[in-house]
Amino acid sequence: MTSTRTAEEIASQPATWRQSARTLPRHVTALPRRGERVAVVGCGTSWFMALAYAELRESGGHGETDAFAASEFPFGRRYDRVVALTRSGTTSEVLAVLSRLRGTVPTGAITADPTTPVMDLADEVAVLDFADEESVVQTRFATTALSLFRAHLEFEEALPEGLGTVEEAARDAEQALASPLDENVRTAEQFTFLGSGWTYGLALEAGLKMREAAGAWTEAYPSMEYRHGPISITGPGRVTWGFGALPVGLADEVRKVGGTLVESDLDPLADLVRAQRLAVAVAEDRGLNPDTPRNLTRSVVLTDVRA
Repeated sequence: MTSTRTAEEIASQPATWRQSARTLPRHVTALPRRGERVAVVGCGTSWFMALAYAELRESGGHGETDAFAASEFPFGRRYDRVVALTRSGTTSEVLAVLSRLRGTVPTGAITADPTTPVMDLADEVAVLDFADEESVVQTRFATTALSLFRAHLEFEEALPEGLGTVEEAARDAEQALASPLDENVRTAEQFTFLGSGWTYGLALEAGLKMREAAGAWTEAYPSMEYRHGPISITGPGRVTWGFGALPVGLADEVRKVGGTLVESDLDPLADLVRAQRLAVAVAEDRGLNPDTPRNLTRSVVLTDVRA
């Protein structure tokens, strides 16, 4: 991996994940309480992390949890708490949700910048400034926010069965950073990412990273949905990447039609680090700079947003 700013931020993730766990005590007031009915909102990558957390929280018995793109938040539903993810603290749709909810339901936010409007709109804010990024393409802030959520579930003894600790995920991430990328994967023309439960959010995020950084042809689906149409795209020169365990028989089906299968025993969040590395490598192979992705800005700020 070359020394682009995006690559450097990807490589820093084991350290920022560990720091998120260490700083949990000072951030806990911005996080949901056990038993609360909670909604989590975000845009883009933050929305996908919200999807992953919602499944982890609910499957761990912590409480009913929904996740929404901020622009699609259902204001007619009743929640005990709403939590927003926003790296920049300036994302228009997120701020619109917090503004409209202000004074009607407790709100929390996780951000990287303590000088932005989200600090005034949310009741409680967790500032992960140590995970802030210069890159347009978001990597470490998103995974560090999800690590903070995981650390909180771990502290509350509400981790879903089979999910490791943040420290275990960080050690796996170090392996993900050290292992070489498969040349057959790096040179593929198309990528389909699959996940189930909380890892579906990771699959969506992996697809987004490849599109943002490398302009790659990617798709993402729940693992069991793969047979219901998406497998038709699979073949030689095309990759199917599973986050977590794949459904029985699916690996054989991928190989039967000539696709390249990617599986891993790593913590799925650490496996996302491999996908981030792949996005940078493919971008560079195509003569692109992942630090300056096409048509993107670091934060989407709109002049008129009505939630």
